Amino acid sequence: MGIFMPGSRARHRRFSYEPRFYDPKKDQDLRHRMRIKSLSRRKRRNPAGIILFVILLAMALFVYLQLG
Repeated sequence: MGIFMPGSRARHRRFSYEPRFYDPKKDQDLRHRMRIKSLSRRKRRNPAGIILFVILLAMALFVYLQLG
């Protein structure tokens, strides 16, 4: 019957842990470098894909005009 008693609710224990070798500046630098790398990866486009697309399109048009 202890379940229905008011005020005796189980509560979460508070936890305060600070790592021994944690360096916030080093962590911030790592996040900054990762963000820069992901931004640079998004901006670059491989021109080979575009060139291949143009070549295939030209070949398809050539075949279409030869058959028609």
